[in-house]
Amino acid sequence: MARWTAFPHPDKAYVRDDAALKKHWARLHRGDAEPQPKDKAVLEAWRAYHAGDFGKAVETGLAAGLSGYNAANKAACIYANYLEKSDKRKLEIYQEVAARCEELQAAEPKNANAFYLHAYALGRYGQGISVTKALAQGLGGKVRDSLETTLKLQARHADAHIALGAFHAEVIDKVGAMIGGMTYGVKRESSLAHFRQALELNPDSAIARIEYANALVMLEGKKAMKQAEQLYAEAAACEPQDAMERLDVELAREEIG
Repeated sequence: MARWTAFPHPDKAYVRDDAALKKHWARLHRGDAEPQPKDKAVLEAWRAYHAGDFGKAVETGLAAGLSGYNAANKAACIYANYLEKSDKRKLEIYQEVAARCEELQAAEPKNANAFYLHAYALGRYGQGISVTKALAQGLGGKVRDSLETTLKLQARHADAHIALGAFHAEVIDKVGAMIGGMTYGVKRESSLAHFRQALELNPDSAIARIEYANALVMLEGKKAMKQAEQLYAEAAACEPQDAMERLDVELAREEIG
């Protein structure tokens, strides 16, 4: 990709040197449980990602080879979700990420984020073409399987819990609880349990609250609005530690006006 839309909220606090990045690594990766890299080029890709230089993160991560794929893929996903203006290009990015994830899964079958980012990319791709169409194409099973594999490999992967919670709610919303349960094994109680687990693992997560709120409305309608509004208010009040978290918080602030 030659042109990248710039991160609209640059902040020096998100630009960390090696020592600061390593010091804050556990907090920055509480959501995805990504191990701290030893390779300097991969660390550079993650530095660019956390600072909001998503284009550099993708290019640097890919240049580092398979060890840089998670940084490149996550940067590409967050960029596509929040900053890419072209719907066509968004879908292309998600397809590229999914393909790279499959390559990484084959080479490193115990790499949890090779499966999580695969699910993320396919899930966002599915939302882009419509969830109903994505389910008809068999993407639902692939998303679920990759998320379940993520949690088998890394039980403390908060972001996988968020994504599975959203998956259960979206399938129920689109095809109903009975068909969703029989075809995809989704349940309302499972959706809510995944969100509770995500917040237990990563209590400072704005996106966990946003997706939880959206799921509640899908599952329970108007009677969930008060709780959903509270979750959005909590998300808007979160203190972001990097560019991705800032984009999540800004999303919540826009929603509550």
